[in-house]
Amino acid sequence: MNQHEHIENDEKYTGLTVNSGVKQQPVVNPYLKPRKRRPLPTSGELVEGILKGDITTLSRAVTLVESLSAEHQTIAQEVIEKCLPYSGNSKRIGITGVPGAGKSTSIDVFGLHVLKEGGKLAVLAIDPSSERTKGSILGDKTRMERLAVHPSAFIRPSPSAGSLGGVARKTRETIVLCEAAGYNNIFVETVGVGQSETAVHSMVDFFLLIQLAGTGDELQGIKRGIMEMADGIVINKADGDNVDRARLAQAQFRSALHLFPPTQSGWFPEVLCYSGYYGIGIEEVWDMIDRYFDFVKENGYFDRKRQEQARYWMFETIDEKLRRNFYTNPEVKQMLEEKEVRVLNNQQSSFTAARDVLDYYFNLLNKS
Repeated sequence: MNQHEHIENDEKYTGLTVNSGVKQQPVVNPYLKPRKRRPLPTSGELVEGILKGDITTLSRAVTLVESLSAEHQTIAQEVIEKCLPYSGNSKRIGITGVPGAGKSTSIDVFGLHVLKEGGKLAVLAIDPSSERTKGSILGDKTRMERLAVHPSAFIRPSPSAGSLGGVARKTRETIVLCEAAGYNNIFVETVGVGQSETAVHSMVDFFLLIQLAGTGDELQGIKRGIMEMADGIVINKADGDNVDRARLAQAQFRSALHLFPPTQSGWFPEVLCYSGYYGIGIEEVWDMIDRYFDFVKENGYFDRKRQEQARYWMFETIDEKLRRNFYTNPEVKQMLEEKEVRVLNNQQSSFTAARDVLDYYFNLLNKS
C-alpha cells in the first residue's frame, strides 16, 4: 500500500472511509508582490529636510540614529555633525516621576501651554522595555491625546531595550536633530525607575520631578538621590479631596530640601502643587521654569552646564565604543566563555579571570 494512502481504506476495514483531505494552501498570498525597499537617503538629503522642518525626514533620521546597523550609524553621525551648528537654541527639560505620577498627562498640558506662546515642541520619551521579551509598548502618544495631533509638536518614544546608557546617548543625539529642525522646546520623559534619571539629567537644562501626595511618607523622598537632581518639584493631582494632602506634601518636601547642600547653580528648588488632569496650576509651574532659566543665564551657569554636558557625553561615547569593541571581538568572546566555565566551577576567581581576559584583549590591540 502506498504510504500516502490511509490504511483505513483497506478492504478488510469495511465501513471505514477516510478522505484524502484538502490540499495545503500556500502560506503567503501568491498575488502579493514583494515591496521594494526604499533606498537609504544621503546625509545631505536628510540634513536639507531637517533644516526645512520636515517631520517625515526628521523621523527617518532619528530611526537611523537608533539603528544598530553600522551603515545606518555612519549616515546618522554625518547628519548629526552637519546639524550641530544649528542646534543649542532650545529649552531642554527633563520630566520624571514614579510610574502613575501622571507624567504623560502632565506633558500633554504643559506642552499645550508652551505652544500657546508660539514655537515648536519635541517630546522624547524613554519607554521601559521588558527584561523578558525586550519589547516595549511605546504608547505615550495615547496619553498625550491633544499634543499628539498638534501640528507644532513632535512626539518620539524610544525603547530602553536593556541599555539605558545607549538609549540616553541616542536621545542626546536626537535632541540635536530636533533643535536643528526648529524645535525650541524639548521635553525628555524618563522611565522613572532610577538609573535613567541620572542619564537624562546630564542632557537637560531643567529637571522637573513629579510627585504624588497621600501615597505614604513623603519624607521617603529624602533617601532618593533623585531629589538632589531636581530643579523643581511639583505635586500632581492636587484636586478634589486630595488638595489638603497635596499641600501637606508640599510643606514636607520644602522642609526636606533645606537638608540638602546648595545646588551648583545657586538656585533653590521650588515646590508647587497642580492638577494635570484638570489643568490647574499649569501656568504657575511654567512661570517657575522661566524664572529658573532667567536665573541661570544671568549667573552664567546655563552655558557652563551645557559645556560640562558636552564633555560628559564625549567620554560616555568613548566608554560605550570601547565596551562594544571588547564584547564583539570573536576571540574575546571565546575566551570569555572558557573563563566563565572555570569561574562557575570554582576553578578560578572572578577577578583573576577578568584580568586574564583583559590582558588578552590588550595584547590583541598591541599586535594590531
